[in-house]
Amino acid sequence: MVDTSAEDTIAPPLTLRHCRPRAREAALSAEMIAVLLEELPEWRVEGGVLTRLFAFGDYRETIAFVNASAWISQREDHHPELHVGYNRCQVQYVTHEVGGLSENDFICAAMLDALLARG
Repeated sequence: MVDTSAEDTIAPPLTLRHCRPRAREAALSAEMIAVLLEELPEWRVEGGVLTRLFAFGDYRETIAFVNASAWISQREDHHPELHVGYNRCQVQYVTHEVGGLSENDFICAAMLDALLARG
C-alpha cells in the first residue's frame, strides 16, 4: 500500500483552484496570508485588504483588463474593488463574509496575474 498522505496535503497552485462560499469560515491567519503572498509577489496586504496596482500603456489596455477581470469575477462569484484610471487599475480584494481575507481573494488575484502573463 502506498502512503499518499504527503500528496494529500499539497494544495494545487492558486490558478487551478476555484472560489467557493466561505460564510462559515474564519478569515485567514497572518501566517497563512504570508504563505499565500509568496505565490503573489506583486500583491500587498494593506489595511486588511489584498491589493495590487496594475499599469498599462493606455486606456484601451486598461479597460480590456477591467473587462477580463470582470469576467473572471463573475465566473468565480467573487468581486474586487476596482479603481480605474487612464493607464492603471488598482484591484482590492477582501471577503466580507469572513470579515477579512479568504483563500478566494488569493485565488482571484492569481487569476488576474495569470491573465497578464498570457499577454
